[in-house]
Amino acid sequence: MSSLKKSVVFVTGASSGIGRSCARVFAREGASVMLAARREDRVRDLAASLAAEFGVPVRAFSLDVRDASAVARALDDLPDEWKKIDILVNNAGLSRGLDKLQDGKLSDWEEMIDTNVKGLLYVSRAVLPGMIARGRGHVINVGSIAGHEIYPAGNVYCASKFAVKALSRGLRLDVNGTNVRVSEVDPGMVETEFSEVRFHGDKERAAKVYQGFTPLRPDDVAEAVLFCATRPPHVNISEVIVMPTDQASTMVVHRR
Repeated sequence: MSSLKKSVVFVTGASSGIGRSCARVFAREGASVMLAARREDRVRDLAASLAAEFGVPVRAFSLDVRDASAVARALDDLPDEWKKIDILVNNAGLSRGLDKLQDGKLSDWEEMIDTNVKGLLYVSRAVLPGMIARGRGHVINVGSIAGHEIYPAGNVYCASKFAVKALSRGLRLDVNGTNVRVSEVDPGMVETEFSEVRFHGDKERAAKVYQGFTPLRPDDVAEAVLFCATRPPHVNISEVIVMPTDQASTMVVHRR
């Protein structure tokens, strides 16, 4: 297991769920952790908590990954010691709606594509040149089982996660020979704010998604991300699928 001490880790979508758990496991391992999300109050509170608990440098700021100019500006404005990002965790992402394509809302589609695909591209484009110039780095994209299997009414969300898979594989080709590693961690059903966001704040409907079985916890996914990040430099974990024991596919879930 490679040490993460003195490493700079940048986690997007760090205000809750998987991103929050990723920030915590990297801080626990001694890394300097940089947190970004749209909800600035949450990431700043998390930063203070992690710095106090683990005694590591933590930096937090508000960022909407859908805004290419804001992404470039935020990274350009970093102090020099924070610009040397060793590990990028592209976690920012969401789902909106669960409608058949013919009934879908354009605003839902745009938000998913702008966040899950374009946001990942904007952040990666801003970070990668530095990694390549330094001859080291690791991009870890948080995808989904929805990037491997389509499910009914998942159309655009699944398409966005298939895009994450394609971009991860394409990037691995593009950086070959630079010592930059590229991993993708694809979870099944994780109990986070995901379903509440998907259903536009309908907590009752969201709760039903996880009833009758034991879903993954955000920490489960974060540990898989950490595993990818701590392999020896000559080892690249390309893809990891992490599923609850009760989930066999996107649609096959054993509920008690």
